[in-house]
Amino acid sequence: MNSWWKDWSSSWVYHTVVLSVFGFFANFRPAEPFLTPYLVGPYKNISEEQVTNILYPIWTYSYLALLLPVFLLTDYLRYKPIIVVQGVCLVINWTLLCFAQGMPAMKYLHFNNGIATATDVAYFSYIYCVIPSDRYQKVTSYLRTATLVGYTVGSTLGQLLVSVAGLPYFYLNAINLGSALMACLSSFLLPMPRAGGMFFNKETAAPPGEQCQDSRSHDREEDRPSTPPGDIKPPRKKGQAAGKLRRKNLGCAVHLLWTSFIDCYSSRKLIYWSLWWAFATCGYYQIFNYIQLMWNHIEPSGSSPVFNGGVEAVTTLVGAIAAFSVGFMKLDWDIWGELALGLFSAISSGAVYATVLTDSIWVSYAGYVTFKASYMLLITITTFQIAANLSLECYALVFGINTFVALLLQTILTAIVVDESGLGLSIVKQFIVYGTYYVVISLLFLGRGVYTMSRYKCRSRNDSSQDVPGDSVVISSCDEEEACLIKSAKL
Repeated sequence: MNSWWKDWSSSWVYHTVVLSVFGFFANFRPAEPFLTPYLVGPYKNISEEQVTNILYPIWTYSYLALLLPVFLLTDYLRYKPIIVVQGVCLVINWTLLCFAQGMPAMKYLHFNNGIATATDVAYFSYIYCVIPSDRYQKVTSYLRTATLVGYTVGSTLGQLLVSVAGLPYFYLNAINLGSALMACLSSFLLPMPRAGGMFFNKETAAPPGEQCQDSRSHDREEDRPSTPPGDIKPPRKKGQAAGKLRRKNLGCAVHLLWTSFIDCYSSRKLIYWSLWWAFATCGYYQIFNYIQLMWNHIEPSGSSPVFNGGVEAVTTLVGAIAAFSVGFMKLDWDIWGELALGLFSAISSGAVYATVLTDSIWVSYAGYVTFKASYMLLITITTFQIAANLSLECYALVFGINTFVALLLQTILTAIVVDESGLGLSIVKQFIVYGTYYVVISLLFLGRGVYTMSRYKCRSRNDSSQDVPGDSVVISSCDEEEACLIKSAKL
């Protein structure tokens, strides 16, 4: 029996099942689509301006401040402790929402939510250290499905309990607290990874520079005469050796991070995809955070039925279908990728304008569904393009850096547009700014896409011109490409 349990608990199936259970319960949130009505309603009695200009920006600032430290700690502590911390933070979140009162408690709640969001990096990173590489694609799909199913089921249940059963928002938060407790308990069932992290405690390979040094010293040792017994020096103290080893590991980790950064961003194509990731994710976070306030402005929750949960469920389902469809698209993304980014960013811009420039809540709902589906489609394409030619270490680093840049941009946008110490714009003016923001993204990538297409056509013509008679004059590829670009620019 013990042998069977030991084999089962060390298998990739066990790790996947436990982590999927954690992902399901962590994202099973029937109360989240109704967070704004709950805060501005009689339960917390906070004004809409305080929620918009004070509380919600705290999440952005704390997430930005904690992302990089948590990213490094996740790698150093080998993932499981960070997943446990995330479970504890989720329990604290919903406990405060259920029982705490006053602005100080709500401010700490949003700071704590920043911690919970930052620790989400460990969810996918953990599994890559405990399963064989040939299982990556399948297990990643299982984990992603668990989170999407959890959020969809939670949003649907919340909407049914509010619309059909007439359940007060407080009980939705109580259900959420129970779900967070289940997620927290399941995190303790995860085994501690035996392998080291991707940058710290790395056991699979020597750090850069040290590998060569070790091999050279090994070669020298083979030719070196044996040391006489009398010349053997006494061993160093254990604490001194451990301290030196820790300093060496830290230095090697920093060196590995830097060399990986240089390698990852040496590709111009990867830089363009990463730029879209950062800029578009910034806008997505901002709209996701404040869309409930927009809906509350169009139809106040105190006097109208609220369908936020149903909309979030439909949006998540449509986004999942859009992301799934990427696997069946037969396109040369090197040629069409930037045009696709520009085109769908334009659609996103129109969808954002639709959410704000209307008096109909259903038009606003439809605009949000379109916006999120477009983002899910493009972020899936972007993730695939970035990860296609990167190692796991480089992908983790690029993911962390791109997310950090997105949060930095979001922090700047929040400080200028939302924060009461900045412009402190109303929710309607904020969404007009966000729609214009996506117009700029669209124009940038449409321009880049047209340039890429022009280069491709010029190179195709140059390739076909190689089959000319021997007496013909062949224009050089550089001259022809330049002429084509000038011609396309004039058009």
